Amino acid sequence: MSNPKRPAVTRRTFLTTTMAVGATAGLAAPALAQAIDPYTGQPLQSTGAMGATPDAGMVQYDATQDSRRNISSFHMQDWRPHFSSLTNGAVLVDLNSRALHFWSEDGATYKLFPTSVPVSAELTRTGRTEIIRKVEGPSWAPTPSMKERNPEWPDYVPPGDPNNPMGTHALWLSWQYYRIHGTHDTRKIGRKSSNGCVGLYNEHIKQLFDLTKVGTQVVLL
Repeated sequence: MSNPKRPAVTRRTFLTTTMAVGATAGLAAPALAQAIDPYTGQPLQSTGAMGATPDAGMVQYDATQDSRRNISSFHMQDWRPHFSSLTNGAVLVDLNSRALHFWSEDGATYKLFPTSVPVSAELTRTGRTEIIRKVEGPSWAPTPSMKERNPEWPDYVPPGDPNNPMGTHALWLSWQYYRIHGTHDTRKIGRKSSNGCVGLYNEHIKQLFDLTKVGTQVVLL
């Protein structure tokens, strides 16, 4: 059974609620039993039927994470510490602040988007990669390891299905099974809620999809 859908979290409310939490960061982190996400100030809640999709289940957070660091990191960055040039454009995913940064090849366009990130270190990959494929209306199928851990998951979810965890657009990375993609469940953004991929609001992945190309550089750190 899933909880009633709550209003989508906009970037403004994402930031303002996070700042409000940061003001009280000196207090002990809320226990999981309290079911409160310290990064958005919203109750933890089911994201769908348990086991239905790779991001199903309770949205998680890391109780050891300092929320003030998350807040202070969500700001504009310079591309130079991370890339030698802007050839083909550049994407930086800051897993700590849960933010994605984009710079166009000519440096004229800069975008900053909130993201979802993997739920655990074991599912997280960092380093340098690139976009190798772009898909509008992606389908989804579990990886072999996902299916082994969760045999009840479907073998295939078609494009447009509200249970499709890939959202409306997806960017394939050179690492097998890793994507930057949208999500139909806006509750996941700003939280640890994926099995390895980086998620954006559908409206933001559409913007990023249009701005990037095959060969765009990507760094996850």
